[in-house]
Amino acid sequence: MFDKILIANRGEIACRVIDTCRRLGVRTVAVYSDADAEARHVALADEAVHIGPAPARDSYLVIDRIIAAARRTGAQAIHPGYGFLSEKAEMARACAAAGLVFIGPPASAIEAMGLKGAAKALMQQAQVPVVPGYHGDDQDPGMLAAKAAEIGWPVLIKAVAGGGGKGMRRVDAAEDFAAALAGAQREAAASFGDDKVLIEKYLVKPRHIEIQVFGDTRGNAVYLFERDCSVQRRHQKVLEEAPAPDMPAEMRARMGEAAVAAAKAIGYVGAGTVEFIADVADGLRADRFYFMEMNTRLQVEHPVTEMITGQDLVEWQLRVAAGEALPLTQGQLAIDGHAIEARVYAEDPARNFLPSTGRLARLRPPSTDAHVRIDTGVREGDTVTPFYDPMIAKLIVWDRDRQGALRRMAAALQNYEIAGPTTNVAFLRRLCLHPAFAAGDLDTGFIERHRADLLPDSEAPSDTILALAALAVVKEREQAAREAAAASGDPGSPWARTDGWRLNDEGHDVVRLVHGGTPVAMALRYRKQGGYVVGDLAASATLDSAGTLEADLGGLRLRAAVALAGSDLTLIVQGVTWRFTLVDPFAAEDDEGGHGGVTSPMPGKVIQVLAQAGDAVAKGQPLLILEAMKMEHTIAAPVDGRIAAINAAVGEQVNEGVVLVAFEEDA
Repeated sequence: MFDKILIANRGEIACRVIDTCRRLGVRTVAVYSDADAEARHVALADEAVHIGPAPARDSYLVIDRIIAAARRTGAQAIHPGYGFLSEKAEMARACAAAGLVFIGPPASAIEAMGLKGAAKALMQQAQVPVVPGYHGDDQDPGMLAAKAAEIGWPVLIKAVAGGGGKGMRRVDAAEDFAAALAGAQREAAASFGDDKVLIEKYLVKPRHIEIQVFGDTRGNAVYLFERDCSVQRRHQKVLEEAPAPDMPAEMRARMGEAAVAAAKAIGYVGAGTVEFIADVADGLRADRFYFMEMNTRLQVEHPVTEMITGQDLVEWQLRVAAGEALPLTQGQLAIDGHAIEARVYAEDPARNFLPSTGRLARLRPPSTDAHVRIDTGVREGDTVTPFYDPMIAKLIVWDRDRQGALRRMAAALQNYEIAGPTTNVAFLRRLCLHPAFAAGDLDTGFIERHRADLLPDSEAPSDTILALAALAVVKEREQAAREAAAASGDPGSPWARTDGWRLNDEGHDVVRLVHGGTPVAMALRYRKQGGYVVGDLAASATLDSAGTLEADLGGLRLRAAVALAGSDLTLIVQGVTWRFTLVDPFAAEDDEGGHGGVTSPMPGKVIQVLAQAGDAVAKGQPLLILEAMKMEHTIAAPVDGRIAAINAAVGEQVNEGVVLVAFEEDA
């Protein structure tokens, strides 16, 4: 076993690797960019080395800096995590040249599976079933369009390098092909440095099922069963579970054997995932699954496999990389129970899952035990930046069966308290509680098909929620007044009173809030015997230093998590997050108005401008394409109108909220 390893990654996967290394007595070295100087993975590691500016291309993707950091600290091996350099053959070769062990497959295996077209040809030779499509080198747009028509609509355009849904477009008709191809190539080039694509038949009702495989340097290979990753948004996974619901034993064995054959065909060593797509138009059938790609690294969703097998896959990686044989044979592996993983993201499901940034003003995860596990790379007070993936944590639950695991997941999500960036927690809970999901009626179109249920129109806060919000603000003000009085030279001053005292008037306070653009005013009267009257209800409340509000509203006792940052108030009640803006009654009104326009929904880089000043545009017409958090986002016209000005150029980095496109005022 190694004495010291360097982890060439960040966030939750770096922390995850550190956990196993600590248990095994292996020392760890973290690397970090300017943006991650105070990050959790840096604090957890035994040593840390600065490797450059915030953008990944200038830090986490610079191989020479990673190798130099390993040499400087005396690390014997490098664990790449996932993403970044984990599937770069150049990284594996650089490690070998520097006398370091790459904790991953050999460069030849990475190259064999790195280009999807070549990988599919290789799989066909190994008798692994593949989806019909075009995987050739000719990238002429006209030829690709002809091949797509030959395959039959709908088709899927996919980048031959990389994964994670980047460089991927579904096309339903010939007239949409050219624009989709250009977008896929542009995104692929930006994400992977390679704009080549392949074309595949798009299965109308597919399930995404992947097999965890492991190989050692002695020629052994096993599969650790399957994971169902069918519930996706923007071609990226949202929920993963193991084993796959309703998986027939015959199909599990055939998929596992096909995955092992794929691994052996390329001399695979270490952890890998063979991804299959299953046509479930007639249910799961052993003759209806097809090879999609192989990810030559540890997967984000590996914890569900660990939960059902009782194995630590990072430990397996370390032992295999150190030259040991696989810890178990195929016959010694078995499935125990059911596990589900939810990816908790800083994103807004109501805005097409647009990434969100900002400080984590409150971050209180549910309690962990043998049934609930949380893998995270952030802490309360950390900031989700625009430079990296906006994942906050992975929430993993286990139980004896799927229904038990679903109940635990719903309960854990209800107890997950996050204030600051918008998150997908409430969306995840609705997903877990959806009857179709509970019934196992899954495919990759699940979210879109049930969009109305999963993404309902925003709900106005009830009088109870408004009363809790008002109490939270008043208790915060009282606490601030007490602290100011204690710090002043006259703590007995009447200005330090916290009972709403008014000369010749009943003690009261008015809390002015805005929710979803709608202003709300809540009056609280102070009772002489203590407490308040909110509306017609006698109320009492306490707010502790952790931001937990305990309130009694006319005999109804409720608890809420409170985060007040400046004028932003977040209230979390029974798993539902309510966001308000606190109005300062003494603040000056903005009388300037301003022209209507389109603002940037997040920090990002403008990569294409699709309109110009003077153009008449229709609602929904694409105006610009913004690249942020490794994905492209199309900015569309919110209304019909005429453009007065385009305020951003291709290549320009823009901040959230800036006006990208200004419209002419109505005549």
